[in-house]
Amino acid sequence: MTIQEVAAKYSEYQIEMRRYFHENPELSYKEFNTSSKVKEELDKMNIPWRVCGSETGILATITGKKPGKTILLRGDMDALEVKEETGLPYASKTEGVMHACGHDCHISMLLTAAHILNDMKDELSGTVKLAFQPAEELACGAVGMIQDGALEGVDGCFAIHVWSDIESGKVVCNAGPAMASVGRFKIEMQGMGGHGATPHLCVDAAVAASATILNLQTIVSRELSPQDSACVTVGYVRSGDRFNCVADSAYMEGTTRAFSRDVSGSFEERITRIARDTAKAFRTEAVVTYDHLTDPVVNDADMAELVQTAARDVVASDAPIQHPPLSPGEDFAYFMNEVPGAVALLGVRNVDCNAIWPQHSNKYCVDEKFLLHGAMLYAKVALSFNKK
Repeated sequence: MTIQEVAAKYSEYQIEMRRYFHENPELSYKEFNTSSKVKEELDKMNIPWRVCGSETGILATITGKKPGKTILLRGDMDALEVKEETGLPYASKTEGVMHACGHDCHISMLLTAAHILNDMKDELSGTVKLAFQPAEELACGAVGMIQDGALEGVDGCFAIHVWSDIESGKVVCNAGPAMASVGRFKIEMQGMGGHGATPHLCVDAAVAASATILNLQTIVSRELSPQDSACVTVGYVRSGDRFNCVADSAYMEGTTRAFSRDVSGSFEERITRIARDTAKAFRTEAVVTYDHLTDPVVNDADMAELVQTAARDVVASDAPIQHPPLSPGEDFAYFMNEVPGAVALLGVRNVDCNAIWPQHSNKYCVDEKFLLHGAMLYAKVALSFNKK
């Protein structure tokens, strides 16, 4: 039987699972019910699994009838602190928590792919590991699974992320940079407060913070090559207590994005230098904390070609399209740093079913009818891996 014929048996299952996980979202490292449900489904398929990376992480294994290499497929499981306002009959039943990034789709597609691969074990060469990963939204779940041996004996890896601004039925998996690195910085500035009418007797931390925000923009405009895409954003600022007082302190948080590991690795030094030197110029002091959350996602050329070929076979001949790299991050990069891998974007945008809202929106929804194609894509890539 073809993948399409096998997958047809699980069309309703795919939707049922997706809606179950959507109704019951859980935050990072708290995916206890989600994990339990995944284990229950794997047990029904007689697919062995073990806990991996955390209490909620799962690593399952499907062994083909023929010898060959090992590929890891990943589906992330955590949801976001977002209050759902879709009005869907299967909307989140957990107050203030929602699958607003599509991870419910990823879990259900990987479970459906497990069914397909399990049914086609006679045609499967090598081994497929299924990583049901926690805490992607915290950018640390992948590292935990790797440290717990998820990549032992693995020769390649593949993940799918549904995406809201790509038309349903289209697949993006270009070689090279696909998603950005993510960094987070915090800057605390200390001055000396006083009366707003006597600023000359004070050291104004608010002014120093304002200058710092402006100066940080010169990292991209004056320190990086125009060929290097990057972003430095200050998203949160707090300073002062009332209108007629000079602020004695200021605090800000921000994020960085880049598609180059070299640029990503340079942000901490650049931000720290600018913040400290600007603070000194305004007679304040700055303390900088920088956390590197994820590396950029860079698709291996051979894996990207394999995925595109698979997409033409099980989605549509014109399914693969070109799309610029995305600035959001993805901690699957850490799997890809260890073995050749790729992340594919599966389009789920469709005006007819109101699937028009961006990732992380409280109205986020997807075109469900193409999720089965995602499951088939997982399965086809695994079945083709030993033939590349």
